[in-house]
Amino acid sequence: MLAAIYYNNRNVRIQEMPIPEIAEDEMLVKVMACGICGSDVTEWYRVPKAPRVLGHEAAGIIEKVGAKVKGYKVGERVFVSHHVPCGKCHYCLRGHHTACETLHTTNYFPGGFAQYIRVPSINVEHGVYRLPADMTYDEGTFIEPLACVIRGQRLAAIREDDALLIIGSGIAGLLHVQLAKFKGVHKIIATDINPHRLSLAKKFGAHHTINAAENIPQRVKELNDGRLADQVVICTGATQAALTALECVDKGGTILFFAVPDPTVKIPVPITAFWRDEITLKTSYGAAPRDLEEALAVLAQKKLNVADMVTHRFGIKQAAEGFRLMAEAKESLKIIIEPNRD
Repeated sequence: MLAAIYYNNRNVRIQEMPIPEIAEDEMLVKVMACGICGSDVTEWYRVPKAPRVLGHEAAGIIEKVGAKVKGYKVGERVFVSHHVPCGKCHYCLRGHHTACETLHTTNYFPGGFAQYIRVPSINVEHGVYRLPADMTYDEGTFIEPLACVIRGQRLAAIREDDALLIIGSGIAGLLHVQLAKFKGVHKIIATDINPHRLSLAKKFGAHHTINAAENIPQRVKELNDGRLADQVVICTGATQAALTALECVDKGGTILFFAVPDPTVKIPVPITAFWRDEITLKTSYGAAPRDLEEALAVLAQKKLNVADMVTHRFGIKQAAEGFRLMAEAKESLKIIIEPNRD
C-alpha cells in the first residue's frame, strides 16, 4: 500500500508499505478520507516524532475483522478514533479522559494518511463509530475535530448569553463559530489576520468579524455595549493571539486555550488583575468518547455546514501538496486526503 511519510511541512514522501496484518481481536480499515488537521502542520509538535505517518481523522470501510471481533462486519462504513482512554484510571473517573496515559499511547497503525490502517483491540472496543447511511466520508472526517470543539466549549461552560470572541478563523475557529451558532450563542465575534478567513467566518455564522490588525479589545467593546468578551477561545498558536486574549476577557470571564504557542513561549499572565476580576484560564486537549458521540450526533442532524468547509481533496500521491497548502494557510481551509482514490 501507499502511505505519506511526514518529515516536516516541506518534506512529505510517498512510500510503499506492507498492508498491516491484524490479530484476532483487531480490524483492518480501508481509508477513504482523512483530513489534515492544523496540528499536523505544527512543526514544534510533529517534527520531534518524525518520520511517521500522520492522520487522525480517518473514515473508511472495514476491510477485515479478526476472529474474536464481535459486532462489526466487513463492508461497514466507520470513523475510527485514533486515541482512546482506559475509562478506569484516576483521570478518566474524574472526567479528564484526555489526560489518561492510555489515551496518549493508543493509536491505529500506521496513520490515516495511508491506504489501510490496523485498528488495535482497545480502539476496536472503544473507538469505532458507524457512519449513518447519509453521512459522507468527508463529513466523517469532521467527527474528531468537531468533538475537540465540543469538549472545549463544554469545559469553558459557554452559554447562550455569552459574548464569545474566537481568535483565529481557521478550521478550528470556524467549527467553534458553527457550534456556538448551533447552540444559540447570541454574540459571536471572530478574528483573523486573513481577510478571506474573516469572510468565511461571516459565512459560517459569526455575527461580527475583526481584522487582527485592528485594536481588538477596543473593537470588542464597540460591538458589545462597552464590555469585553465573556468567553475568549484561542484557536491559533501565534503568541500574539494569546497575548491579545489576555486583554479581551471581561470580568468574570473565561479564556480557553484551544491552541497554544510552542513550549519555549512564556505568556505573562496579569494574575493580580485576573484574581480581582475572577477571570478563569482553561485549557482543552483532544476529545473523549462522549465528545465523539456528540459530534457524530450533531453532524447527523445536518445543522452544521461542513461540506462547504472542504476546499481541497487530494489522492495519496498528492499528499505533499495538501500539507503545503495547509501550512501556508491562505485560501485553503479543510484539506482531505483520499488514500484510495483512483
